[in-house]
Amino acid sequence: MTDTLPSADIQMIQRIIPHRYPFLLVDKVVDIQGTQSAVGIKNVTMNEPHFQGHFPGMPIMPGVTIVEAMAQTAAVMVGVTLEMADKDMKVYFMAIDKCKFRRKVVPGDVVRMGLNTLRGKPGGKVWKFGGVASVEGEMAAEVEFTAMMDLS
Repeated sequence: MTDTLPSADIQMIQRIIPHRYPFLLVDKVVDIQGTQSAVGIKNVTMNEPHFQGHFPGMPIMPGVTIVEAMAQTAAVMVGVTLEMADKDMKVYFMAIDKCKFRRKVVPGDVVRMGLNTLRGKPGGKVWKFGGVASVEGEMAAEVEFTAMMDLS
């Protein structure tokens, strides 16, 4: 018998974080290991609105949306673990550090975002996360960010 780690499909993601189209940027979160780590999946498609202007004829996913997708993954990880579905949790950036982009992300790519908690605990408001986004095993971006979890 194998133990399956918790995951969140799109319906659960929408019960945890308030983001909606066009700014819901994670399709699934898998391999949730408590508040310690998780993997977010983003399927990049040409019909996303930012591709109309970034850039015409050469669509590239903006780096800031990759970082936002990683932040949404972290929020879902914490939300699933702390059973925050339907509790109106909001998460706000406090800092973005050590952010680097290594590869273009384009329509057709599947972005795999590995997130780890660097600081934070259940009941705490301020959390720090580190993440790496990759496509087909190649690093696309890496970042550390601090966020405030607002449960009010």
